[in-house]
Amino acid sequence: MRNYDAAVIGGGISGLLAAIEVAKAGKKVILLEKSSNVGGRGISVRKNGALLNLGGHAIYRGGAAYAALQRFGVELEGGIPSTSGSIIWKNELIPLPSDPLKLLTSKLFSFSGKMELGRLLMRLGKINAAELADVSLREWAEQEIVDPMVRHLFYTLCRTSTYSRDLDYQTAATVLHQVHLSIKSGVLYLDGGWQSIVDQLQKIATNCGVTIQMGASVSAIKHSGGAVQGVHLGSGELLEVERVISTLSPSDNFRLVPGAEQTILRHWKEDSRPITAACLDLALKRLPVVGRDFVMGIDQPIFFSNHSRAAKLSDNGTIIVHMIKYNAVGEHDPKADEQLLTDMMNLLHPGWQQEVTAKQFLPSITVVHDYPHKSRRDHKPGPAVPEIRGLYVAGDWASHGEMLLDAVAASAGRAASMLIQEAEETRDVINV
Repeated sequence: MRNYDAAVIGGGISGLLAAIEVAKAGKKVILLEKSSNVGGRGISVRKNGALLNLGGHAIYRGGAAYAALQRFGVELEGGIPSTSGSIIWKNELIPLPSDPLKLLTSKLFSFSGKMELGRLLMRLGKINAAELADVSLREWAEQEIVDPMVRHLFYTLCRTSTYSRDLDYQTAATVLHQVHLSIKSGVLYLDGGWQSIVDQLQKIATNCGVTIQMGASVSAIKHSGGAVQGVHLGSGELLEVERVISTLSPSDNFRLVPGAEQTILRHWKEDSRPITAACLDLALKRLPVVGRDFVMGIDQPIFFSNHSRAAKLSDNGTIIVHMIKYNAVGEHDPKADEQLLTDMMNLLHPGWQQEVTAKQFLPSITVVHDYPHKSRRDHKPGPAVPEIRGLYVAGDWASHGEMLLDAVAASAGRAASMLIQEAEETRDVINV
């Protein structure tokens, strides 16, 4: 196998971004992906003319991913969905107070609650996150929000923005920033689904000289004397390379590195708190209740969105909708979750079963493998594994305060930048 300056393990969006960054710096890069296609959880599945993402996907327009994709020239065509919608409380649909008039006329809040909610939304972007490093989301909310119903709605906004309901572990600073980002800049639904991102990144990577090897499983990352020596492939072949970026999960990284129990990889694995969700993705000939496009559950951890109201996701005019149930950490009951999602669809859009042209149920998809939480607040994972020179990590879990796709993009940038910098420093030393 030809000589490479770096290997990137994992062909998801994080791996593609990292490989492009390193290749643009003039390095020879190989991207190793175990499946038959790149994209990871960013792929879109085509069914009967409809494009279904793996659950509801959105890009935060003010976040790190949006900026990184634009910097690489990725065209992000689509639309910003309206936030006008409804909330579910005690199995009843109530208009979401998304503007001052709806807030003032809402029957969900007392007068004092309406005033408190208005003040809360106005101050979200002004909160000093540096003062909240040791505070969980629940601790902050219980102290700062007096009205119980306002607190319920606030938790709903947090859950929708972060995909997590882990109130006692989520750091208040991170969540408040994410909610503010959502309200201030909004999200983008993409024409063609997230597959459009994957396809463009794959083309950019190839044009930059990245070698993309499909069906290339990795059995181990070889290291000796505190430095990377290469990558053992599932085929038995050894790829000799001195620098590796792994975009795999904390548990997979731990498994691939001999002696990982003596490194920070052990802590990252044991400390991780994966977020999962149950998702029902549908293509419908028509929406039974016209205009019911956006619904959040307050006393049920669910979210419904008609993505077709903002993006083109089918060849035949079918409407693509996503229903998601946010799981608690460790929660897994596919049968009960599918029943809940079905019941919620019946509530929102009676008769929807007769309109289905494509359906996809994901009982427990991993949203992220970890996120910023209290027990790890004093240590930001990555980009380097300090005990093994030349080994770097990136991915949705390697966050330094970002969440979701923003953590994917930001961590890829950090890993690539450190690899490039250390490679240049090594070259300078050799040349001297």
